[in-house]
Amino acid sequence: MSIVVTGATGPLGRLIIEHLLERGAQSGEIIGAGRSEEKLTELESALGVRTAVIDYSKPETLDTAFAGADTLMFVSGSEAGQRIEQHRNVVDAAIRAGISRIVYTSAPHADTSTLALAPEHKATEEMIRASGIPFTFLRNNWYTENYVGAFTQATASGTYLASTGDGRVASASRTDFAEAAAAVLTQDGHDGAVYELSGDVAWDGNQLAAAFSELAGRTITFTSVTPEEHAAALRAAGLDEGTIGFLVRLDGDIRNGDLADTSGDLSRLIGRPTTPLVEGLRLALG
Repeated sequence: MSIVVTGATGPLGRLIIEHLLERGAQSGEIIGAGRSEEKLTELESALGVRTAVIDYSKPETLDTAFAGADTLMFVSGSEAGQRIEQHRNVVDAAIRAGISRIVYTSAPHADTSTLALAPEHKATEEMIRASGIPFTFLRNNWYTENYVGAFTQATASGTYLASTGDGRVASASRTDFAEAAAAVLTQDGHDGAVYELSGDVAWDGNQLAAAFSELAGRTITFTSVTPEEHAAALRAAGLDEGTIGFLVRLDGDIRNGDLADTSGDLSRLIGRPTTPLVEGLRLALG
């Protein structure tokens, strides 16, 4: 069985490959595919896997990478707003290549959520279902690593400012999600499954500030602001209006509970508790 892992030059894709190898997959059966030839060369040298340069916007590169493969580990693209077209290219290439199984990294409750990022994932899930190829959807919640930048800012200012209100986030470490993907890829019985993957514990702004405080060795407080105040603060920090709108919208999604679900699917797949918030941040910070 050969497995193509897209996004292999990104942190999630590489971790998936590492966990596949830990679970006994043979390096010669794994194709790490990504955009950076330099990073792929390093990946091939470090892990011994085969590699292929791909671009979701260039179908011919996908055809070459997918040729002869059995399973596609489809890590969603990073370019929000362009993913529907890019992902259609990936699914179409999988059909042409005769791929027999697709595992796709989606978003929490993609088919029903109001989460800002959900529509592109919903559309992709629909494409995959329509392809007729057996699938597994891994609906990943937030990565704990997403808060490294917030930690740096909060450590400097003593305040974690957000418009999330009492909203909670059931984050987990990226390696937890990668291990779940590797488990699904190396086991039978997951065809047609839709997993809502999240951390075991959903935390709020005060708990995140407490985690920051523990790691920083100083008191960091959570400052809860309105969306308008949040936008003003981001504007004062020099962010552009598009980014401001996106970030405020995401905090609104958290405030509305879109990332609070703790289904237990992730810990069941990996066979252990998910990485706690403080430990996940500590690992991310190195």
